[in-house]
Amino acid sequence: MAPRANWKGFLRLSLVTCPVALYPATSESEKISFNQLNRQTGHRIRYLKVDADTGDEVPNEDIVKGYELDKGQYIEVTKEELEEIALESTRTIEIDEFVDKADIDPRYLIRPYYIRPDGKVGHDAFAVIRETIREMNKVAIGRVVLTSREHIIALEPMDKGLVGTLLRYPYEVRSEQEYFEDIQQVKLTKDMLDLAKHIVNQKAGRFDPDKFEDHYETALIDLINQKRAGKPITPKSKPAATNVVDLMEALRRSVGKEAAPAKAEKPVKKPRKAAAGQKEMLMSIEGKKPAKEGVAKKPAAGARRKSA
Repeated sequence: MAPRANWKGFLRLSLVTCPVALYPATSESEKISFNQLNRQTGHRIRYLKVDADTGDEVPNEDIVKGYELDKGQYIEVTKEELEEIALESTRTIEIDEFVDKADIDPRYLIRPYYIRPDGKVGHDAFAVIRETIREMNKVAIGRVVLTSREHIIALEPMDKGLVGTLLRYPYEVRSEQEYFEDIQQVKLTKDMLDLAKHIVNQKAGRFDPDKFEDHYETALIDLINQKRAGKPITPKSKPAATNVVDLMEALRRSVGKEAAPAKAEKPVKKPRKAAAGQKEMLMSIEGKKPAKEGVAKKPAAGARRKSA
């Protein structure tokens, strides 16, 4: 099934305009998620919208938005009033300027989206905008309205399309001074820095996201499989905390550790392909294809829910 666009509209650079569609570049759907249950019955918990004072459930048509001025004092804002102040540029990504990528503080980055031409027309205009950004080696800064709010968006070419990353406004980014001002100024010796640089050189490599594994997600899958198979859950021993007394000695030991032969190291697991999906590693459940290796059979219907 083709992906569903989050937003459709137009991309405009001065008088050059083309229809585009915007799609989320990331997904959380493959992660293990939990529902809240009633321990006594095993039934799922359902949340109701209730009046905070009376406790009565309130139907959706009677729920309005309100801004709290003071404790218990609100200014009611209707849907019609919000529509009145809606921005006109709800369907256009207007490119305002071009900047160097290095100028964008990473704290301002929110989330990425894929942008491609929408439909069969406008591919030539889209290509002109994309290749201009690529040739100039710049990032295009524009504005886009999502869920009634205007966002800053940074556009970069990727293959035949564009990646648009939403950016935060300055008031959304906290100042680092209140967190860093109490950090002590310390003087480091050249030997310490040389040893640390040596460790860095031994660990140097190229960023490859396929090498990384979500160990917590894997542990969740193992836990669920063990519980469904009726196996006892035994807590793992936690590693003892170590207290570094001699920084120089710790650096020397680190250099020796990183220089150890590769055969002495724990073999790195080959990562699963993203397309396979984390949840395919779970035990087979009705309507889903069972995993190929090391999967226990589905417990009998009578074993509805077991505790650890």
